Formats: sequence, structure tokens, C-alpha cells
Amino acid sequence: MNIGLTYDLRAEYLAQGYGEDETAEFDRPDTISAIERALQDLGHRTARIGSLRSLTRALVSGSRWDLVFNIAEGLRGFGRESQVPALLEAYEIPYTFSDPLVLALSLHKGMAKRVVRDLGLPTPEFVLIEDRQDLDSVRLPYPLFAKPVAEGTGKGINPSSRILTSTELEEACGRLLTTYRQPVLLETYLPGREFTVGILGTGKQARVLGVMEVILGENAEPHVYSYQNKEYCEGRVEYRTPTGPLVEETVRIALAAYRGLGCRDAGRVDMRADAAGTPNFMEVNPLAGLHPEHSDLCILAALSGVSYPELISAILVSATERLHPAEAAG
Repeated sequence: MNIGLTYDLRAEYLAQGYGEDETAEFDRPDTISAIERALQDLGHRTARIGSLRSLTRALVSGSRWDLVFNIAEGLRGFGRESQVPALLEAYEIPYTFSDPLVLALSLHKGMAKRVVRDLGLPTPEFVLIEDRQDLDSVRLPYPLFAKPVAEGTGKGINPSSRILTSTELEEACGRLLTTYRQPVLLETYLPGREFTVGILGTGKQARVLGVMEVILGENAEPHVYSYQNKEYCEGRVEYRTPTGPLVEETVRIALAAYRGLGCRDAGRVDMRADAAGTPNFMEVNPLAGLHPEHSDLCILAALSGVSYPELISAILVSATERLHPAEAAG
């Protein structure tokens, strides 16, 4: 196949004057090179497309591909991850990973939690803070946890995200509202173990790739899997493959959430246990990072005995089977 690659390179946006925090979710050149090399080793031809604007120019000029391997995050709005898939659908070009609806829904963590709650799956109680006046109506018990409603990579999360008093609540939400100009997701803080569950496939064919426990070290920012802890994980975080009944229940809930939200091909579901030891859905990432050594999904795959080329191959197989079910069945 002729496979195009859509992505947002962090260096390109930094060169345009965007800040470190604004570009935190964007990719490094070695991520694109690794994906491209894996696809070429599978016998496919590749073409680097780049960002939404590059894709737009290429489509207008008449360029087409058999499939687009899409990891573009987008820059603005709740629909930023949906922009590339929506454009590809308009031109009837197939692509990997979830569709525009799922990407927009999952990016807005509050909306995703409402769907998960409607599915009957456990998730922490929460409210959305759209302005400072909303703080007057908060009735959730402390401790609380605050984060931007539509950011990833731990953006906006640091030790002050764990809130113990009304003063801390006002300060944390005020900071997030001012910095990110979007609602704040305020939820009950869960003190238990933290897991991330990697999933491959689509619908009934979706299966768990593996489970990874996130354990913060002595040098880590306490209580939170923050942006800083993720960025400098090598010296701050230990990743383990857990076992036991809690893990089995974590897998059940994560897979049900992934399927219920309509995720495709591959993704990651973040889970955390409450004080009673019940695993809760925190959020889903249907467009998980794919840096071979730094991204959680790839670290998890390695712990589960799945190499990076095997991971990329599994994503491609899922997309191909989803797009051509008759051929897959035959």
C-alpha cells in the first residue's frame, strides 16, 4: 500500500513561536521516522504529509493514498484531533485510529465520563468548572483533583492539582481557567493504584494488549502522573506489569469503556483505584503517543513482550480488517 503519514511536529510549531506547553502533545522527528521505518519494513510505501494544513494543500493538488496513518493532534478547540480524520473522510481516504466523533468525545474528558457513566462503569464523581462562579456550587468532598477538560500528556497537572482546601480549589481552578481557556474537570481524588491499559482492535475484535502500573518514585512530583513526571519518566517513574484480581477488574472496565466509546485500532485507557480498591475509569486516549521509548503505549507493549514493529503492524492489521472485513473473513 501507499501509506501517507499525518502528524504535528513539535519543532515546526516552536519555530513559529508557539510555546513549550502549547506544543507538549506534538511529536518528535524520531517518532515519525520509527513509524515510517516500521511500515516500510512491512513492505509498504510511505509519504510524509504532516499537519492539517499540509494535508489540505496535498489534497487540493490531487495527492491521494491508499491509507493514511494518522497521529495528528491538532492545535485548537475540542475538535482539534478530529480535523484530519474529518477531512480524509470528505475525500473518501481511509485512515488509522478513531473517527472524528470518538476523537472529539474522548478529548473532552467530561463528555467521555458521562458516556462511561451511562454505560454503568465506575468513574469518579465530577463537575465542570466553566468560570469562577461555578466554584460556589461545588459539593464534592475533599480531596479533589483538577485538570483541563481537553488536554493530554499531563498538561496542566502538577502537585497543586490535588486539592485539600477551598483556598487551594480557587487557586488551582483559577490558574487552569486562565492558562488553558477551557473548562476545568474537577473530580473526586482517587488515592489507589494507577494503571494504564493498552488495547488493540475495534469493536468485538478489541483485545487487551497489556496492563501497566504507574509507580511514582522518590524524585517524582507527588500524588500525580504530571506533565513533568511523564516528560522525565526515566528518573521519576517505575512501570510494572501487575497481576491479581484488581488487574482483572481493571481490564474488564477498560475494555468495556474502549468498546462503549467506539475506539478503533489501538488506544490506551487510564484507570485508578478508589479508597475501596475499585478500579475507576479516568480517561481514554484513542490517539496514543507512539514514540518507541517514551510513550506509555509503547512502554506497555514492550513490557508485554510486543516489539515496536509488531505494535505498528497490529495497528495496521486492525485498520485493514476494519476497512475490508470481507477480505479478512476470507
